[in-house]
Amino acid sequence: MSVDSTRPTGRRDQRRPRVVPPQRSRRPHRPPRPHQWFAERLLAVLSGQRPVHWMLGHTIGEAYDQLAELAPSSPLGASRGSRPVLRRCYGAQPATGVVEAFASITAGDRVQAMAFRLEQGADQRWRCAAVELGGERLIAGRPGPR
Repeated sequence: MSVDSTRPTGRRDQRRPRVVPPQRSRRPHRPPRPHQWFAERLLAVLSGQRPVHWMLGHTIGEAYDQLAELAPSSPLGASRGSRPVLRRCYGAQPATGVVEAFASITAGDRVQAMAFRLEQGADQRWRCAAVELGGERLIAGRPGPR
């Protein structure tokens, strides 16, 4: 017979049953806001993880051309060593159906800024209308900073 009443007879190890921690608040899962969703996707394109045409249906106006110009010359490429990560993303709504957002991106010890504008179409879908990276805006057709 065992001296310890919590342990089954014949068991010699000292492990105890796992204690389940109390559950945290039971808030319902909120889907990401449009600017957060777009920031992740723009980062994937600008870092070379996804091709530019991945954003083709999610852009309007000159935004696709801006992405095509920025992506090859972007300093966010994973070739610098560490993979870039979205640090913070904030958005403001200056008018109905418009979101102007900015994000900070970290790659190793370097922090880069990204700004973009989203517009909501008649079909209620959000599309990117402009992209800026590091304060330099590219105009379609003009060579960008290298």
